Amino acid sequence: MSTSHIKKKIGVSGTGMIAHCFIRLIKQHYQDIEVSRVLTRRPLNSFTDFPLPERLTNSVDHLIDGAGLIVECSGDVFHGTEVIERAFEAGLPVVTINAELQVTTGSYLAAKGFITEAEGDQPGSLAALHEEALMMGFKPLVYGNMKGYLNHDPSVEDMRYWAKRQGISVDQTTSFTDGTKVQIEQAIVGNGLGATISKQGLEGLASTNLTESGNLLGMMADRLGQPIVDYVVPSGYPAGGVFLVCRHDDDQRAAIEYFKLGPGPYYTLVRPFHLCSLEVGKTVRRVLDGGDVLLNNSTAPTLGVGAIAKRAMRPGELIERGIGGFQFRGEALKLDQHPDHVPIGLLRKTALRRAVEPGQLITFDDIDILPSRVLDIVMQQRAAPATVPSKVSADHGRVPMAAMSS
Repeated sequence: MSTSHIKKKIGVSGTGMIAHCFIRLIKQHYQDIEVSRVLTRRPLNSFTDFPLPERLTNSVDHLIDGAGLIVECSGDVFHGTEVIERAFEAGLPVVTINAELQVTTGSYLAAKGFITEAEGDQPGSLAALHEEALMMGFKPLVYGNMKGYLNHDPSVEDMRYWAKRQGISVDQTTSFTDGTKVQIEQAIVGNGLGATISKQGLEGLASTNLTESGNLLGMMADRLGQPIVDYVVPSGYPAGGVFLVCRHDDDQRAAIEYFKLGPGPYYTLVRPFHLCSLEVGKTVRRVLDGGDVLLNNSTAPTLGVGAIAKRAMRPGELIERGIGGFQFRGEALKLDQHPDHVPIGLLRKTALRRAVEPGQLITFDDIDILPSRVLDIVMQQRAAPATVPSKVSADHGRVPMAAMSS
């Protein structure tokens, strides 16, 4: 029997905006791929406009049965980690649109199975631009993100207003606004592509000219002797994309200047969009076709994202959530300089053990934290001796799928 019309089946974990848009995309434009099941934690009869209501399930077993790949886009570190571990037990590769998970448990998971972040969100888009730059002979020095608006301590009222206006959750809106999300995204890029940071919390340059800002960041990377991750806050030009600052061979300078990238020695390559769910299908197809990892947090990360207090807090105060909450925001930091920091992705229904001041970096001595699988993973990694990166991340997380089964 011919197999040319047999569709490849994928399971999707998550039913938020990203999942809605991604499932519609697959249904309408990927005739060779079928969404077999969609995992949700909500009651199955609570959906009114879901694109594949008959595929919804509350069972992880049903999600995995018959699927050849899992797309994890719940946005939840704890739930997503559980789903991915179950997928690995079944021998399935995983594509994530879950930066929060990647920077919290992603390195542990990268050593256990095939996991890659998808193109579309900024980290995956930077990884794709990185691949293109290398094929053209460029040497990346800066992996740059763009931030349209930044307020480290937005009000609850403002976040509710903008969440309703944009059609996304309050916690997502808050993590975007207070800078936590960009710090998480850039930490993943640094870990996955072998870059570092110039300072805790990144430079976050106010920028009216991307080339000039890129040149400045390129000089910083040259002084450090290592590529860096960072971001700019544009004024006067759109903030919807990502960029690289690169060097190239001296004997190519005249040609590159003719091609309108300037006289060098720094060249800014811009990808002026990242279309989130509309681009995830590219990574799904890449993996289904046997391609390697686009980007993950690597098995030997050097960067993390700590929790910075937004205000003074008393002992006993409950932390409902770290990412997207109104008590803390995230900052990228070097793991070797802050070995006792609490990853912001770990903060959920946690109590403060002692008083906290505004701007303070939270450590494990500051909190009483409930047991969880995510906590076990974090502490296991903290206790592990430093090792040479495994095969999974020997090329910054890129390993063919065939190698995972060997």
